[in-house]
Order: sequence, then C-alpha cells, then structure tokens
Amino acid sequence: MEKMACVSTVSSRTMFCHLDAPANAISVCRDATQVVVAGRNIFKIYAMEEDGFVERLNLRVGRKPSLNFSCADVMWHQMEENLLATAATNGAVVTWNLARPCRNKQEHLFTEHKRTVNKVCFHPTEVHMLLSGSQDGFMKCFDLRKKESVSTFSGQSESVRDVQFSMKDYFTFAASFENGNVQLWDIRRPDRYERMFTAHTGPVFCCDWHPEDRGWLATGGRDKMVKVWDMTTNRAKEIYCVQTIASVARVKWRPERRWHLATCSMMVDHNIYVWDVRRPFIPFATFEEHKDVTTGIVWSHQHDPYVLLSGSKDSTLYQHIFKDASRPVDRANPEGLCFGLFGDLAFAAKESLMTGEAGRKPYPAGDRRYPIFFFKKPDVTEQFAQVASALSVFESEADGSSRMDWFIKTARRYLLSGKPFAELCDHNAKVAKELNRPQVSTTWTMLRIMFSDPGNPALPANHNMSKLGNIPLMNSFNLKEMSSALNERNKENRQDNLHNLETNLNNDENEETEGSDGQAEYLFGDAELDDDDLYSMEHENQAEEAEFSLPQEAFPLRHEIVDHPSAPEPPAEKPESPQVSGSEAESFCLTPMESISLISVSQLLYQPQLPPSFFCPVVREMLDYYAEQGDVQMAVSVLIVLGDRIRKEIDELTQEHWYMSYIDLLQRFELWNVSNEVIKLSTCSAITCLNQASTTLHINCSNCKRPMSNKGWICDRCHQCASVCAVCHHVVKGLFVWCQGCSHGGHLEHVMEWLKSSNHCPAGCGHLCEYT
Repeated sequence: MEKMACVSTVSSRTMFCHLDAPANAISVCRDATQVVVAGRNIFKIYAMEEDGFVERLNLRVGRKPSLNFSCADVMWHQMEENLLATAATNGAVVTWNLARPCRNKQEHLFTEHKRTVNKVCFHPTEVHMLLSGSQDGFMKCFDLRKKESVSTFSGQSESVRDVQFSMKDYFTFAASFENGNVQLWDIRRPDRYERMFTAHTGPVFCCDWHPEDRGWLATGGRDKMVKVWDMTTNRAKEIYCVQTIASVARVKWRPERRWHLATCSMMVDHNIYVWDVRRPFIPFATFEEHKDVTTGIVWSHQHDPYVLLSGSKDSTLYQHIFKDASRPVDRANPEGLCFGLFGDLAFAAKESLMTGEAGRKPYPAGDRRYPIFFFKKPDVTEQFAQVASALSVFESEADGSSRMDWFIKTARRYLLSGKPFAELCDHNAKVAKELNRPQVSTTWTMLRIMFSDPGNPALPANHNMSKLGNIPLMNSFNLKEMSSALNERNKENRQDNLHNLETNLNNDENEETEGSDGQAEYLFGDAELDDDDLYSMEHENQAEEAEFSLPQEAFPLRHEIVDHPSAPEPPAEKPESPQVSGSEAESFCLTPMESISLISVSQLLYQPQLPPSFFCPVVREMLDYYAEQGDVQMAVSVLIVLGDRIRKEIDELTQEHWYMSYIDLLQRFELWNVSNEVIKLSTCSAITCLNQASTTLHINCSNCKRPMSNKGWICDRCHQCASVCAVCHHVVKGLFVWCQGCSHGGHLEHVMEWLKSSNHCPAGCGHLCEYT
C-alpha cells in the first residue's frame, strides 16, 4: 500500500514534503519521475506527481537496520532505472536493485574501505562500473558482476571528498581531497594519477564536470570559493572564480546553460545559489526555502534547466521552480561603499553619479585619490545592461595603517591557556583595557566573575571586599529576593536585634572614651533595618562625633579603621540559648566603615552561588553579538578560554565558521604562531586537523634539474645527492634551504652568510638568489 507523505504546496509547482529525518544526499532517476533521499536515519524513494511528493518505497527494512543503511551519499544510475548505490558511514559500498521481488532490495555489499565512504559515482555509459572515494584516502573501482573491487587508486592523501567520472572522456575521472588537491586519473592506470594540482587553500569538498564543455571542471572548497578549471591545457588553468560567503559543499552545473552552476553551503548559509560564472559577484538566482543547511542538490533532468531538487538538515525535500526563485540582482544597489583594513574608503557608482566637469584633465597615473573609470565594449548578445562605472578610493592619513594595530597587539598579548581560568580572564581584561577597549575588558571581568569556582572567586587583591573572605558578589536579583525574605522572617526579632546593636555601640563608645585602641565593631544579625531605624542610629552617632579629634578628611570618621584579617568566629554558646534565633547565631563582626558590609553579609547568609550554567544563554548571546559585529577574535578567544563551560551551547558549525574567519585574519597579518596556537587549542574537530594536513613539496634535482621523487634525496636520473651545500660542498644532514629559482641551496647558516655579501648563487649558476 502506498503511503502518502505530508505535502504542502508553496506555489503552482514549487512544492516540498516533510521527511522522517535529515537528508545527507539525494538523487533522481533517469526520467525524473522519482527521487531517492538518503541519510543516517532515512532511505526512501518518493514519486514526484502534480499534487506533491508521494512516498513509494522505504528501503530501511528489518527490526534493527545495520549501519549499511546509514548513508553519506546516494546515486541513481542514469542508464539502469532500478539500480542505486549508496556510500555508508561504516565504510561499506552498497548497491540496491529495485526490481528484486523481496522487501530487502540490497544486491551487493563491498566492505573494502576502512573508513567512511564520502562519495559514489556510476560511470555515465558503463552500467556495471562503480567508483567510490573514502575517508581512508583510497578510491576503488567496482565491477558489479564481481564480488570485489577491480582497481584501487591511492591518492597518497587523507580523505577523498568527491569523485566524478568525466562526461566526455570515457576513461577519466577526477578526485578532490582534503589537502586542497585535485587529481585526474585514468581508470586503466591505477598505479599513479595523470595530473595533480592545488585547487583551493583547504579541503576541496566537491567537483563537477561540465555536461557540454569537455575540459571544464568546477570545484568548491572550504575557502568559500567555486573555481572553474580548463583541463584541456598542459597545466590546469583557472578560468573563472566565484566568491561565496561560506564553505561550498555541493556544486552542480545547470543543464543547457553553459555559464550557470548551482551551489549550496556546508554551514551558516542555508540558501541555494545559481551563479553566472561571468558575473561572480552576485548570484543569478537564489532559492531561500530551507531553514537549515542544504545537504544535497540535483537538477531534475539532464535537459531541464528549470527544476531543481534539494534535501536539507531541516528534514524537508523541495522541488524548486526557477520562475519562483528570487533574483538578487533586482535588489542590488548600483552603488557600493567599502572600508579597507587600513582605513581606506572605496566608492563605486555609475559614471553619471560621479561629480566632476566634462572637460577635466586626465588624472595622474597611480594616484588612488582620484576616480578610476571602467568602460566595456557593448555586446548585444549579453543579457546584462552595459553601464560605465567609476571607482573612487580615498586613502586615510599616513598613520591610518595603525587602525588595526589593536587586533595585532591583542592577538599577540592574549593568554588563552597555561594559567588558571581566573588569571586568564584578568590578564585579557587588562590587555583590552590597555588597548582602549573598555567593553571587551568588562566582558572578560564579567566572565571571570560568572564562571570562577564558587569556593575561590579569585577577587583582585586590591578589591574592597578582600577583608570579608570568600563572599560572592551581589546582583540585583539577589537584592530583591533577599529583601523579600528578610521582611518576612525578621519582623519579630527586629526589636531584640536593635537592642543588641545599641548595647554593642555603647560598649564601643565607652572603650574609645577610656583611650582603648580596640576596634569598634557592629554585630549584625539577619535583621532588616527600616529607614527610620538607620536614620536614628546615624543621628545618635553624629551627636557624639564632637568628642573626637580626627585628621582632616573629606568627611569625619566615626571610628579608627583597623583591618581585620578575617571575621571573628560567632560565639559558640549562642545556638544553645533558647532566647537567640538561629539567624542571630550566624552573625558576623564587620568594620562599620565598609559601606557594603551589610549587603555582603546578607548575601553570604542567604544567597547561594548561581551555577555557571545559569549564565550560558547570556554568554552565547554575547558571543553572537561580537561575531555579528565582526569581532571574531573575541568570540574565538572566549570559546577557547571557557572550553567545555560554553562549547556545548553553540552549534559546532557556527564554531567552525568563527574559527576559520579568525584564522584567516591571523594569517593575513602573518601571525603564524598565534594562528597555530588557535588551531591547537580549538575544541572544534574540523579545526584541530588543519595543522595535521599533509604537505607536498615538489623538488627538482640541483644537478639535472629534473623532478625528484618523494622517496629520498638521491636523484633517480643522475644518481647524485641533491642535498649538497653549494657553499661548503658537504651533504646537508640537518636543515636545508634552497632557491626555488635555480634549485641550489645548502646549510641555512652558510647560505645566509653568503647572501650577506653577494646576490649571486653560491653554486656559480649565475642566478640572483634572495633569502626571505
């Protein structure tokens, strides 16, 4: 029996349905009438009908589904309508035959990968050929007529993120890796790749061959860029680049539109964008329906450019119609304003809006204070309007470059680990205050107060409450609750407590009259004093102030202030007395000149310490505020210092976005050590692996100039040692430095000493070397 899914219609043909669980990937059959949705907890096939999506088949069968059903990717064969393949999180590659008569449609199970399989791909024309890419760094080619793989390809790098067969070249496929490289392979030669190039500064999450142009390959990565490469040349040539606002998780060329491709993000951004690669600065169209990260996109048919399907972590499946997409260019402002890192201001507008006389003289070359005009020859075939534009850049003063000094100094001086939490907060607060950032300084102080150990608040040594011991700070909520409790509990004991208080005062006055050096002390219990009582006490004391001769002060002191190391212990016999309340037994002796003593004692007696978790929502909002203001430095620093106190309150993808933004800024300012420390201290798994990525060095032999293998320092061609110092002519066994221009080098100390007196290569090749 068919089961109707929960369907809603957004417009005439744009529609969606709710899924049972978040989707990781989707794929459509050849005739675009059905779509398969796969994820960790979902594996279903839906039919696309006029009224909406209809659930046709649930492939998760059995009481206890195995991890083979936990899918990271899925692909529907475009030649065989009953054939599916999935990539499982346990390392399995599974094929499914929908024509099987039983409920279990599983046909083949391949378990050769040791880690999660990230991608599976059928050959576009060969029915029985299936390719997989895994987190273990290997790619495997399976013949579905056999029970094991027929070829294994080693990328010599960890984590294959995507594999795609070429649409035009029968034997070629592309693979993208987490180290930023893209490799091209011939399925007939599994021993080595045909070509390799670095495509992105960071992991390459996706790639897609152009359906029409034979040599075009689109790649997307963590660096927020989509790049289009021309692979028909001897070296991969970047021909287009699109800058997005978040890491690119999927990229798909739009059918029958040569310049268009669709992308979705891995974090932060939930929208799907269709870009015209000739206009990479603003999307051609946007689909904004999803409420969480989009995990899979696919065009419904290889010849239909108007229908796009998508799955998301918000547990919805959408069919988007192109006519319902929003067009950002219609809302774009033709004028632009931008501030540079060093205080420069750039303003772009139509030429007609720029002020100036028609007969003005040409501006001096290189003077950026004047407008720069851009003109383009009209092209009647282009759909975009032809408008001449002008860019004006206004430079700041000579000292404007110091505008970002606070960022550099803060990054260098902040302490993120190695000391107790309270000391880290106090140090960072001091740094922020010295750099004239009072709000940041106050934030660090508040964090220290909120998250310090209740038994050790770590108050500053010069704090005016240091003499009171470990007394928690007061807040407005405590005051209100304490006031209400005191009013109810202490009305009966008010007269007794006032009598005790007056007695103590009289005793203190008598001691001072007799010339005693003792400290006069108020014995406060938990009684609450009315305004009239406080006024009468103050008035009586003022009447006797004339008997004392005190130094000139801003106001007369009632008693000599003598510091006590700690409050005296309460009398042991008072709790045993039936005439004394329990609250009186907990009295403390405080110096009368400390104006906050009454509040502090009440706080100590009646207000418990708030747990750190009480402040987590406020801190989370505070971090969001700093991130929205562009201060990712503060957001990341607090994340590291607080650690587990706040980490679980913030989505891991959001944390990763903050870390990547801060690391990017640090590296732009060449703060390499700070950047490495942030990576090392990160609590985000996707960040800690950044400094563990593999590094490839392409080395030429200094003798024959031929590329060397990575197996050693002996050249395979001329059989000479490439690590001979050009200065002392001995083999370098330690740190080796070489010129990337002529390949000659040697001991670091020898080369540095040589280049102090000469720019010519010490090997005598005539090349002008430079040490940087």
